[in-house]
Amino acid sequence: MDTLGGKETISETLQPQHIKAFDQALAAVSIKGIEVEDIKYRDFPLDSIASSVNRWIDEINEGRGLMVLTGLPIEKYTKEECATIYYGLGTHFGEAQSQSPMGDRLGHVVGVGGKDTRERAYRNSVELALHTDASDIVAMMCLVKASQGGVSGYTSAPAVYNHFVDHYPELLGTLFEGYHYHLFGEQEPGTPPVTKDRVPVFSELDGYLSVYFLRSYIELAYEEMGVEHTEEELVALDTFDRIAHSPEFRFNFMLEPGEMCFFNNFTTLHTRTEFFDHDDPARKRHLLRLWLKAWKQRPISDQMEIYGARKGVRKQQGKGTYYTGDVQYIESPPPNV
Repeated sequence: MDTLGGKETISETLQPQHIKAFDQALAAVSIKGIEVEDIKYRDFPLDSIASSVNRWIDEINEGRGLMVLTGLPIEKYTKEECATIYYGLGTHFGEAQSQSPMGDRLGHVVGVGGKDTRERAYRNSVELALHTDASDIVAMMCLVKASQGGVSGYTSAPAVYNHFVDHYPELLGTLFEGYHYHLFGEQEPGTPPVTKDRVPVFSELDGYLSVYFLRSYIELAYEEMGVEHTEEELVALDTFDRIAHSPEFRFNFMLEPGEMCFFNNFTTLHTRTEFFDHDDPARKRHLLRLWLKAWKQRPISDQMEIYGARKGVRKQQGKGTYYTGDVQYIESPPPNV
C-alpha cells in the first residue's frame, strides 16, 4: 500500500447476502444468550459470506490497509444489536483486546471527558494529531454523529516513508532508532512510567514496514525524564508530523451512522477533528471501537512487541482512563501545514 485515495476507493457497500448473514449470526448469538464481549468467531458464523470476509481481511493485512463497509440498515437494529454485529464481524479479523485498565474490549468513543486531555483520547472531544494505537487492527463503527466536527483522518505510513527516502533520508536513522514513550499511568505496579527502550517510529522486519507513533506520549516522556530533545530528534519528529498531516498524504471523511471502518494499525495513522455534541443526550456522538489482535499477525520489531503495540492495555483493578500523574499532559496539536 502506498496512498489511500478517497473514501469511495476504500468503501464497499454491503449486499443483501451480507445483511442476511449478519441477521442469522445475530439470531444465533441471541438464542445462546451470549454477552457481546464474550462472542467468539464460532458464535458468529459467517460461512455463507466467507469469501467476502476473507477478502476484507486480506485488504487490511496485505492491501490498502483501510476499508469502510457501508449500507448496514442501522435503523432496523437497536444499539445493542449493532454492537453485536460489529463485534461479531470483528472476531473474524482478530481477538478483541482490552483498550484501557477498565478492561473494555468494546470501546465506547464518547465525549465523557469533554476538553480535558487527561482523559484518554477516545473519551474526550479535542482534536487529535495523527497517531497509532495498541493493536494489529483498529475498527470503528458510527452509531451517532456529532452535532459538529468529529471528522476522521488517515495517512498511509508507507507513503510517508517513501517520501522520507526521496527527500529526507538523513532523518530515517533517527526515526528507526525511535523515542521513549510515556505509559500514561497505565503501566503495571512497579513498572517505570516511561519505556526503558526506545520504540522505533519506522521499523522493518521480514520485508514488512511498520509504524508506531503517538507524539503526545513521546513529549510526555521527555518531560517525565527531565531531558531535552536533541536537534536531530526534534527535526525528525517535526518533519514526520508535517508530512503525515499534509493534504498530499492525509485524507479526511465523516464516518456515517451504520458505517464500519477497519484499518491496519501498523500501516495507517489516524486522527479526528474536535467535535461538539448535541444537547440532547440521545443524540450525542457515539462510536464503537475495537482493538483486534489479528489472527494473521504482521511481523513487528521486538521493541514494538515488548511495549504493547499489539496487545492492548492490561485490565487493572481500580484504574480507569484518567491520567493522574504529576507531569502535565498536553495533547500535541496537529501542525500547521
